[in-house]
Amino acid sequence: MTTIASLPPFVLYFAAALPVALLRGWSRSLLLVLVPIAGGISLLYAEPGAYWHVSLMQYQLILYKVDKLALLFGYLFQLAAFIAVVFSLHVRATGEHVAGLLYVGSALGAVFAGDLITLFVFWELLAITSVFLVWARRTPRAIAAGLRYLIIQILSGVLLLAGAIVHVSQTGSIEFGYLSLGGLASWLIFLAFGIKCAFPLLHSWLVDAYPEATPTGTVFLATFTTKVAVYALARAFPGTELLIYIGAVMTCFPIFYAVIENDLRRVLAYSTINQLGFMVCGIGLGSALAINGAVAHAFNDVIFKGLLFMSMGAVLHVTGRIKASDLGGLYKTMPITTVLCIIGAASISAVPLFSAFVSKALILAAALEEGHPLVWLALLFASAGVLEHAGIKIPFFAFFAHDSGVRAREPPINMLMAMSLAAILCVFIGSYPWVLYDLLPHALAFTPFDSTHVIAQIQLLLFAGLGVFWLMRRGWYPAEIRAINLDADWSYRWLGPRVTHALTALIRPTDAAVRRSVRHRLQTFLDALFRHHGPQGVLARSWPTGSMVIWVAISLAVYLALYYL
Repeated sequence: MTTIASLPPFVLYFAAALPVALLRGWSRSLLLVLVPIAGGISLLYAEPGAYWHVSLMQYQLILYKVDKLALLFGYLFQLAAFIAVVFSLHVRATGEHVAGLLYVGSALGAVFAGDLITLFVFWELLAITSVFLVWARRTPRAIAAGLRYLIIQILSGVLLLAGAIVHVSQTGSIEFGYLSLGGLASWLIFLAFGIKCAFPLLHSWLVDAYPEATPTGTVFLATFTTKVAVYALARAFPGTELLIYIGAVMTCFPIFYAVIENDLRRVLAYSTINQLGFMVCGIGLGSALAINGAVAHAFNDVIFKGLLFMSMGAVLHVTGRIKASDLGGLYKTMPITTVLCIIGAASISAVPLFSAFVSKALILAAALEEGHPLVWLALLFASAGVLEHAGIKIPFFAFFAHDSGVRAREPPINMLMAMSLAAILCVFIGSYPWVLYDLLPHALAFTPFDSTHVIAQIQLLLFAGLGVFWLMRRGWYPAEIRAINLDADWSYRWLGPRVTHALTALIRPTDAAVRRSVRHRLQTFLDALFRHHGPQGVLARSWPTGSMVIWVAISLAVYLALYYL
């Protein structure tokens, strides 16, 4: 056991990828399940410290650095990997399983990286391995979305590498630790983290790619990429005031897009940005309470958001549909999935005794303690919006609303088992938060179940629910229509091509004139060259030997004359 504990967690996943590619049937399923179990057990025996030092030129890379923050995310990723693997056991596509293992291993490698170079390597591996979960769906939309996703993620890696190079040149250190936001290096690294964390205007890759992945691939994607970014921000930029306001904006703006969105997985993608905003805001506040809240909310979000993505993935798997306008009435034939989805909806809405309540309360309390009442109000508004777009809209339009006439069935047993496990964890953590609190990086003495927190949250949920009901009764609630909604990606999916076409139309006459001039000059040069070197050219003629001897003698005479003069 000591030997296993000394291995970096990513090794198990990378080593298992080849056997998984070769095995089939129950043996492959068994190996897939055993990998996260073995990884989780190994972390239980991990001791704080830096291990696996590798020399690279004059620098020492640290492949495995353990502390309380890294361990918490390590536990989370092992648990999330187990749930996602169980959910995907029915999938026969070998490539999807291999990509999932390598993706999880890359996330674990980034979390336990002790230096910026190691972080960069796993940062890029996250992008390369995860894109195959999008492409695995094999539709034209998935291929295009995956390509856009890969470009943005590679850009994030390039910025991280550039920032690391500048940082090393200025400080001589490659250690991955606290970075003060001020110089060029820290800004480049901050922007790299921001892209992966879906900062405002940098978020479009998330709502573009996640809904196009396979039903099981989206569960993996929703867990690792953004949470690695949250971990990196908590490691490098705790207490950075700018993050408070970035996080506040992130919590609010996705609500408006989620309300009008018809694709329920895109609704959850916007909801992911909304929940990331709470974490980013907590990291920006920087106090021990706020950091604990951000990390605890990241832990809970992986579970309840994974449950919601799994429930919508189950609906897509059995019906082939995911648009709100195409669904409804599924509670009749999918009652178990309906109940599990409602548990996920209650959890993300922070209903007391469900998981988000015990982590979101930490962040809200920290916002008031640190003297940010306006930010607290923004977070409160965002909490009400969560109930609308994820707590009500997702289960209502998928399983209730109008009867779409779709007569589905429950998904495969492995899907139900994975969703049930996530649902149990949502209720358990919400009821016994001290189990999670003990794992947090800072000591915590906080009671979420006092009357103030409970009553305030119940009032918020009741008024938000009544507001949605009133809007529906008045006919003011946005109708679910078949449409594609663009936000920041409008700049490169609509505006960009049109600006390019307009500039091309302006440049085309000048370009044609330049091309004609170059062709004319080139032809003139070739004609002159042909006159001298062509079959009838001066240099192509056959010269008599005697003439050549005369010219050599003349040249020699000229040389001798110049030499003696």
